[in-house]
Amino acid sequence: MPEGDTVWRVARELERALGGQRLVRCDLRVPALATVDLTGREVTEVVSRGKHLLIRVEGGLTLHSHLGMDGAWRIQAAGERRRGGPEHQVRAVLGTAARTAVGYRLPVLDLLRTAEEDSVVGHLGPDPLGPDWDPAEATRRLLAEPARAVGEALLDQRNLAGVGNVYKSELCFLLRVTPWLPVARVPRPERMAPLAAKLLEVNKARTARITTADRRPEHRLWVYGRAGRPCRRCGTAIAVAGQGPPGRERPTYWCRHCQAGPGPEGEPDAES
Repeated sequence: MPEGDTVWRVARELERALGGQRLVRCDLRVPALATVDLTGREVTEVVSRGKHLLIRVEGGLTLHSHLGMDGAWRIQAAGERRRGGPEHQVRAVLGTAARTAVGYRLPVLDLLRTAEEDSVVGHLGPDPLGPDWDPAEATRRLLAEPARAVGEALLDQRNLAGVGNVYKSELCFLLRVTPWLPVARVPRPERMAPLAAKLLEVNKARTARITTADRRPEHRLWVYGRAGRPCRRCGTAIAVAGQGPPGRERPTYWCRHCQAGPGPEGEPDAES
């Protein structure tokens, strides 16, 4: 599941493959960009902003993409057979003389002036992996709606950019609160933003996320994806429930014993 660390890593891969190189091929397979041709332009920079990718090209243009739930960019040698999915899932092809970047299943792909990037990423909060990182500002934003569930506040990209559903569940476990606890009731709330930044930072360069400090495949995460398995701290079965607006609920994992606060609607407060 692409979160801020994944997107940061993809940006670096695209930068290594395309950065400073002139495009010899451009095929953008979305209706609004069907006639756009960026061939002949140099890729000047590729950066991430939260979960967004910004490919900046010569002439003051930016190709903006978002990976959504299962989008991906794959890098391959020029002329190499594609291997990221069936052809009908390809949304973008950018090629240099040596390398080709293919975007699969991209739910968002648009072209805009680099000077106008704020129109697509200006609403985002501070990015723990970006030059704008400001833990105090992220904390202020997280606490701006005191009655909001902490899990929802952490997922809101307007508060801090890059935290997704995996880190939401893991952060709540490390904070020892349920994802449904009102953010105003989180003990020492100033810990939230720095802890989120720490998890993203230590995981940005590796493909397997680790929040437990244990690299063994079955021991890397505290709660996410572990419904019904024993809590690593207390042995209680890890619970799972949806959290979020109706129709957009995200699976959320927690330990009823270790994490204090309310559960989903209808469940009483847990006590750690």
